[in-house]
Amino acid sequence: MPSIDVRKKRIDSKIVYYGPGRAGKTENLRYVYHHLDEGRRGPLSSLPTKSDPNLQIDVLPVRSGNILGFRTIFHLCAGPGQAFSTGPRRLLLRESDGIVFVADSRPERLEANLDSLAELEENLQGYGLQLRDVPHVIQYCKCDLPGTADVGRLRSELNHYGVPDFTASTETGEGVMETLQAIVESVGQDLQTRL
Repeated sequence: MPSIDVRKKRIDSKIVYYGPGRAGKTENLRYVYHHLDEGRRGPLSSLPTKSDPNLQIDVLPVRSGNILGFRTIFHLCAGPGQAFSTGPRRLLLRESDGIVFVADSRPERLEANLDSLAELEENLQGYGLQLRDVPHVIQYCKCDLPGTADVGRLRSELNHYGVPDFTASTETGEGVMETLQAIVESVGQDLQTRL
């Protein structure tokens, strides 16, 4: 759920970048930070989790116009993807308004992608939500590497709800800003219907 400050006419909304470890979640935020105009973004921060100070959650606030006359800030969040860090990932999803599922396009990472997607659905169900009802997009990251999986196969395995999806590289920037624009638009439309 977004945080709405009527007096300041401001909406704060959370978008979570979710996926297996080393798929490119934090790298997405770093790319956005370095390529978005300073007037449209705040500092990129790494915050330790309560369960393990060695695990970090990265947060990047992005200003994105108005929704229903309210200045809107999207807080992009990326959490740890390691298998042992399920607790922080589950907490990160609480009160999120949108999700970018970042998949690793290398064929040997397909199982990790499937496991992470199943965990995402399970964690959302713990909050009484279904992924099909949550604004989300899918990004097939690391497409600049040789030998990546066929996008058609990735799509059939991971994009169960026909949401917008993008091939991407956080090295070249391909698809990174397009992914962000798509999730911001999707969350913005959802917020307008709910407010």
